Amino acid sequence: MTSPKLAIQTELGRMYSRQIGTAAIVPSITTVIGMDKLDLSGWAGYMAAKALSEDQRLAQSLGDQRQLRSLVRDAANAAEAYRDSAAARGDRVHNYAEQRALQALDVEHDLPAALAELEANNELGFARHFDKWWQDYAVEPIAAEATVWNESVGYAGTIDLVAKIGGRTCLIDYKTKTTDRDGFVKRPDDKVIMQLAAACKAEEQVVDAEQGTWKAWEYGTDTMLLAVALGESGTRTFMAPPAALPDYWSKFYALRRNWEASFKIAQSRASLAEITPPTQ
Repeated sequence: MTSPKLAIQTELGRMYSRQIGTAAIVPSITTVIGMDKLDLSGWAGYMAAKALSEDQRLAQSLGDQRQLRSLVRDAANAAEAYRDSAAARGDRVHNYAEQRALQALDVEHDLPAALAELEANNELGFARHFDKWWQDYAVEPIAAEATVWNESVGYAGTIDLVAKIGGRTCLIDYKTKTTDRDGFVKRPDDKVIMQLAAACKAEEQVVDAEQGTWKAWEYGTDTMLLAVALGESGTRTFMAPPAALPDYWSKFYALRRNWEASFKIAQSRASLAEITPPTQ
């Protein structure tokens, strides 16, 4: 995803300001959802072991403790390197999708540069399958990378695409995914339902980030919420179940309160205070 103009990275995650150059005052939707952390220690351990077992230098380093320690350090960073690589790939794919939408909206875009970036990283499959998805679903874009705000609860976010599909207004979030052993693009995590539910509850949409002007959010009702998995081998489109949205919204609301408490604790730097024994 390209970086939204009003988003600012902080120690407590991404936050948003009301106008370029002003202070960030609310957390992003993804920052709030990030309060619901997963234990990835098992996956990180697997990635480290996998990286070490596949390292061509392993056999010759077995008798050299110094070189072996170097390989172990490299392997320990495998999960972080994989995450960073996946994030960079996701940015490139999201950028292509955004430029494709801007082109369709007949506004300033740089689709050739986005395509060239994918080609430079041997990722043209993402562009090819995205274009097919765009055509198959007869996408009629309304807005790309739309930044929205909810003042009542206190959060903001950026929606990948607002579009008409089959006569319905849709809020769409792209998820760049790998392919499983059977050749299918992996499905998105169900947390995306929470992300879409929060986006649907927005109250305002930015008009001009430079001037800090906003307008009422028009797409909070009668909308279809879609998560589109974009892969090198194809795409898959999923709809958020309407009946489950109130529960996902309730969870998001609770996580927002959790973030608020963490934010206040961080600001106050509250911590344990050591005391001495009482005087006799």
